[in-house]
Amino acid sequence: MRVKEVLNEKHPFIYDDELATKARALIRDFSLRMLPVTNRERKLLGIVSRGAVMTISSSVSPIKVKGIMTNPKHVATMEDDAFQTVREMLRVDEWCAPVVNSKIENLLKGVFGLENFIEKIIKTSPEKLAKPVSEIMSTNLLTCSPDDEVDNVWRLMQSKSLAGLPVVAKDKLVGIVTQKDLLESGTLMPTFEAHKGRFKAPTKISAVMETNVIAVQPSVKAIRVAKVMVSKDIGRVPVIDKDGKLMGIVDREDIARLIIK
Repeated sequence: MRVKEVLNEKHPFIYDDELATKARALIRDFSLRMLPVTNRERKLLGIVSRGAVMTISSSVSPIKVKGIMTNPKHVATMEDDAFQTVREMLRVDEWCAPVVNSKIENLLKGVFGLENFIEKIIKTSPEKLAKPVSEIMSTNLLTCSPDDEVDNVWRLMQSKSLAGLPVVAKDKLVGIVTQKDLLESGTLMPTFEAHKGRFKAPTKISAVMETNVIAVQPSVKAIRVAKVMVSKDIGRVPVIDKDGKLMGIVDREDIARLIIK
């Protein structure tokens, strides 16, 4: 399987001389983890991450995209092997990678995401996802509580390179909070706005977390979780016992690792 068979050719991108606030709007409106950056000839120059746009404090900021873009950890080409590309993405801890026509011309052709790869495998090789989630879930978990302040949780996500955290109260799962939730909430990064008087008190996680959480029990097969991830466009699914106690979490990386094992 080649990358060209799986990539998303319609993934949005942005020019390096456009405003960073436009990048933030695109990432928010299309629920993107990453936005490729090109010049006017569509040559790949870098990427803008969800984390980068969350540091833009003003809707009228004059910062250009080139001021917040970074180098991608991995760039794939159309002819690369999809399985090997996923291995490299997992190695560098990335869920999506820009795809170019060749390393020489470096013209952007789309984005290859773990969700694209997982969706393809569901259709072509569902037997690869027959194991129960208890065998692939992560159990060494970081969590937060509904009473934690958004600013502190955001810093924790940044320091640990996490895109989401389960929200737990009295050992039971009560919600989940992601970078996407913070970006869409309008309460992002109070540290940058507090001096303007925008927030009268620190925003709590309870105000921004998602409470309608899709969770599964440990005996559920990985194929079911993979289908939920693709159909609902979610990156992680908590695993709970019959009493609602958090036991683990399965994310796209766990599903991808099972596929390429």
